[in-house]
Formats: sequence, structure tokens, C-alpha cells
Amino acid sequence: MQDLIFTQNYKNNDTLRNSFFKLAADTFDIHFEGWYQQGYWGEGYIPFSFVDGDRVVANASVNVLELIIHGEKKIAIQIGTVMTHPDYRGRGLSAQLMNKILEKYENKCDYMYLFANESVLDFYPKFGFGPVEEHLFSMDFTANQMQSASIRKLNVANPDDLSLIQKLSSERVPVSQHFATHHAQGIFMFYCLNVFSDDIYYLENENVIVIYQKEDNHIDLFDVVSLNETKMKDILQQIADEDTEKVTFHFTPDDQGTDLQSSITNEGLFVRTNGENLYPVQVKHPITSIA
Repeated sequence: MQDLIFTQNYKNNDTLRNSFFKLAADTFDIHFEGWYQQGYWGEGYIPFSFVDGDRVVANASVNVLELIIHGEKKIAIQIGTVMTHPDYRGRGLSAQLMNKILEKYENKCDYMYLFANESVLDFYPKFGFGPVEEHLFSMDFTANQMQSASIRKLNVANPDDLSLIQKLSSERVPVSQHFATHHAQGIFMFYCLNVFSDDIYYLENENVIVIYQKEDNHIDLFDVVSLNETKMKDILQQIADEDTEKVTFHFTPDDQGTDLQSSITNEGLFVRTNGENLYPVQVKHPITSIA
């Protein structure tokens, strides 16, 4: 076995890119090819990898984005797709990649964070990351039956619909000024193509995209994509029906009123702060920008 070579940001190298895609598919059942072919691998997504010959054998990816916290923009690095080929495990490759990321970015951002699975909860504290509780918000809701809406389900296999999703998401305002992500379109488009492809709706009169699932009397609201700030209750009036009784928000809604309930949820969030920046409490990271 020859010495491993460190490399990064090899989007335009067909051999390494395809090897990276195969490792992600084998490790996490994540499929990047369609996302790449549609042009959604932007400059803010940077894989840090070890290569054996022409094969990627270990990786930790950087996503450069912004966090919106109480209306202020903060520079953030979200780390994801941390993986090692089974034949190369036990050699400390993930730790080496984490150290390379810290060396490059720790003084160039306000926050670093990641979402870890249960098998590696003891790994990230070694690099200064601490676990953070999230809060999942929900509310009781009754639809106003006088409300009418023009809702069209979007199909990501339709080029016109996909172009509409891309355009609105590239120009959108953050889903919340209380807490949200910004400049995370690449991750968002991955979710549209691979996770929520059957759950994307267009409110034609408002020029707003809503990603949600409705089952029985419950709506799970995953994202609201708009060019302007919206009133969440107005959006809900348009997507709810007479059976709707409860809405769960998979992001932090701006309306922090008394009708919102919250419960602690543990999604494996680990945060490393820089200087005096404290990660806000009682917030939910938008699900459509979790790497």
C-alpha cells in the first residue's frame, strides 16, 4: 500500500470525484451524481480527502455558509460527509482531516459545527466541539375555511419546475431572522433532489415554495422559500385543510409567540465557537441545510 496523499476541492477531477461519490454511496447511501450534474456543487462545498492512487479513501467535507442569528450574519463552517473506507479505518485519517480543517478555518469563521451520528459522539469533543440541544417547535392550528389558495406540486424531473426552485432558492430571504442559514443553496438543492422531491409545492399567487408533508391532522413544515419576508400563519392557512390540527416546524420560526410549543430534540449537533460567539439557545437548525 503506497503512502496516502491529501487533496481537496477536486470537483473537476473526474476520477477523484467519481471515487468520492462511490465512497459516499457505499458509506451513507448518499448519491451526489445527479446533484453534481445539475450544477449544484458550488464553491462553498469543499471535500478534504486522503487518496490512495486514484481512489478517495477518507473524507471530511466543508460547507461554507452563513448563520443568521438575531438578524446578524455570522460566518460558519459546517462539516459533513465524514467517512473512511473500511480497509483504511483505524489509522486516524478522520482525525487528521479534522485537524487540517481546523488549521485552515478556525480563525476565519465565527462558528464551526456538524451533525454526528451516535457511533462517533465521543470523537468530536477531542477537537473542541461540544454537544448542543435543539428545540423542535410546534403549534396547534385550525385552518380558516374561507381561505383559498392556488397550489401546484412541483416536479424536480421537470426542467421548468427545477429552474423555478433553483431561482427562488438562490434569491430567497432567510426563513427566519431569529435563526437561519444563508448561502446554503447547494445543500438545499440536494434535499430537493434526494430527500423532499415529492413534497415541494408552489404557491403561485405569492411566488413562494413550501416544502411540507401532511398526514392525517398533522403538517410537518420543512421550509418556506420566498423572496420576501412572509407571515408563517398566512402560509399555513393556504396549505392546511379542515382536518389540520397541528403543525411542526423543522426550522426556527420567527413568530416566537405564546402559541408555539417547543420540545428538546437531539439531532447530534456539535458546535465549536470562536471567541465570544455563543451558539443561540432554543433554536432549530433548518433541516434543509443540514450537511
